[in-house]
Amino acid sequence: MSKKHLGSRLDDFLEEEGMLEDVTAVALKRVIAWQISEEMKAQNLTKTALAKRMHTSRAALNRLLDDEDASLTLTTLASAASALGKTVSLHLAPADGAKLPASRTRAAAKAGVNPSARASTSPAGKKTVTSRRSA
Repeated sequence: MSKKHLGSRLDDFLEEEGMLEDVTAVALKRVIAWQISEEMKAQNLTKTALAKRMHTSRAALNRLLDDEDASLTLTTLASAASALGKTVSLHLAPADGAKLPASRTRAAAKAGVNPSARASTSPAGKKTVTSRRSA
């Protein structure tokens, strides 16, 4: 008996149950917390030392590293990245994983928006927006 697929995709199930956004947010937060923890280990940084670099409390850093707490501000994330000598790169992607149609990419360019632009924070804490242009 050869059935290619049984049931629906997990994303479809979570969406039907109204849980997709919450589960996605928690998963994303877990990845971010893990990446920060790994970088702290690589740099031999304690929570206290990183909190001091971020000019925040250790309690605030604990919230950032708590993978069950999906709340996170971009300011806190940028501060942690900067304190670790890293930048944050975010982008919006189509929900189904498909590429944007060329017409939408041209419309974004006409509106002065670069679809490949990214915001980051330099190690000195300066906010910057960079873009990658293709030749």
